[in-house]
Amino acid sequence: MESNTPRLDRHCVETIGRLAAEFSGVLPRKTVTETVVEARRDLEGQIVPEALSEMLHRLAQHRLRHIRENTREPGERRGQP
Repeated sequence: MESNTPRLDRHCVETIGRLAAEFSGVLPRKTVTETVVEARRDLEGQIVPEALSEMLHRLAQHRLRHIRENTREPGERRGQP
């Protein structure tokens, strides 16, 4: 029987922990986890294994910042009064 919960490797677990702390109170942990897992899938086979942790963190962080910016109220967006 296949599980709907993805198996998280150490790169995902470490990245989720750091980004969950960074986005605490801003985005739900579930969103952070889903974003990291999706980024991990997208990077699979695309980069050298030695760079995986750093690239996973950077890609997921970029996506989470984009999510954060697009979920703010219009008056709360950066550069607007």
